[in-house]
Amino acid sequence: MERTRKPQQERAKKTVEAIIEAGFMFISRQSKETLTTTKVADIAGVSVGTLYEYFGNKEEILDAMYARFSEDVTAMLREVTPEVIRKTPDQGILHILQHLREMLSRDNQRYLHCAALLSQNLPEQHVAPIRQVLATLSLQYLSRNPEYINLPNLPVMNYIMTHGGIAALVHQLSSDDPMVTFDELSQGLATMARHMIEGSRRDAEQANP
Repeated sequence: MERTRKPQQERAKKTVEAIIEAGFMFISRQSKETLTTTKVADIAGVSVGTLYEYFGNKEEILDAMYARFSEDVTAMLREVTPEVIRKTPDQGILHILQHLREMLSRDNQRYLHCAALLSQNLPEQHVAPIRQVLATLSLQYLSRNPEYINLPNLPVMNYIMTHGGIAALVHQLSSDDPMVTFDELSQGLATMARHMIEGSRRDAEQANP
């Protein structure tokens, strides 16, 4: 079932925001399997009928939550791009991870409270925009730093950052007893990227002495 009406007026937009926020509040306490439209409506303070004006079922609510997370991550990446492209690769990654940490901690840490949902269930259509923004960031980085332009592993680094780095960071920040600290994790990801780049540069130099 498709959403029956898109919010046009300010009041309608606030209602949709309240429903999405209620979804995050529910998932932070219970699993997505126990989520129902009735429970979300109760938390949002709206009737079930009002909820169904904007969301056809609970899957559409979950999809809106995934979309919100993806939108916030991509907005953060666009914001930090001008600064990142002026740094070395490892320092650029550290800069991204620090800002990601700040984003995840906003709004009473709602994303961290929903860590399992976001790190394990993010649909491909909401991962793709994050990957695309990272690819654009990489192109801008190469334009400013042409010495890295022939490195073959940049797509691999993008994949690792999208599918591994973000998920690992969400898990670390949301864990009550993390195996590593945030600094250790972020430094490890940055060091891994630096080693990949240095290895590729050595291979290129040996192939073209």
